[in-house]
Amino acid sequence: MRIDLHNHTTLCNHATGSMENYVKKAIGLGIDIFGFSDHAPMDFEPEYRMSLKQKEFYEKSVLELKEKYKDKIEIILGYEVDFMSNPNFIEKDILNAKVDYLIGSVHFIDRWGFDNPQFLDIYDNKNIDTVWEEYFQAISSMVKTGYFDIVGHLDLIKIFKFFPKKDIKKIAYQTMQDIKKSKMVLEINSSGFRKPISEQYPSKELLELAYELDINITFGSDAHEIEQIGFGYDKIVKLAREVGYTKCVSFKNRDKKIVVF
Repeated sequence: MRIDLHNHTTLCNHATGSMENYVKKAIGLGIDIFGFSDHAPMDFEPEYRMSLKQKEFYEKSVLELKEKYKDKIEIILGYEVDFMSNPNFIEKDILNAKVDYLIGSVHFIDRWGFDNPQFLDIYDNKNIDTVWEEYFQAISSMVKTGYFDIVGHLDLIKIFKFFPKKDIKKIAYQTMQDIKKSKMVLEINSSGFRKPISEQYPSKELLELAYELDINITFGSDAHEIEQIGFGYDKIVKLAREVGYTKCVSFKNRDKKIVVF
């Protein structure tokens, strides 16, 4: 069973390719379950996400494709939601949307978009240990809301290869405990292979910790282009199996569905 639950659309303003061509590409790759999880609208940096007015169009378009291609692929509907220190940025219409799943992601520490190359110079004035600690504290805060089903790209903070002096597993341990307690699913995201870090999120050591804690996983390519669909899938599946995983999670109406990969 091949699963890819993290894929975007042109509605987010930084992706290319039609939704239907994404589906056709997924079918061609033999993907069994394909999830659209575009950047949810929120009252912050609208240039990187759809507007609330586009919500109905997005959901309708996904459901139409789901019906059209139901004999060839299972399409499911979700959003990737940015979690920030001010929860008022999150649209309640998204949290209450009739979707299959919500990915919770942290792309900002306070209002600093730490994964955006435009703001790379800000690292020069930061204590990297503190940055990592604040990032994982933000992940824990996101997890504890109970709003989301999947933790997106767990250690995204490593994107530009700025690593702490402190042990990463110690920095992340409480967050991993929080994920376990919340019963959220951990995404293995292959987009890191396309970034300066050149590896998946999370690292093998954090994935091993997740396995020790019996945290469920799923897979996502984080595609923003048709060519990125299924990108690195064989690598992340191989890694998951090396760590010990044999099953992953899909969703229907916010309920988990365990599948063998």
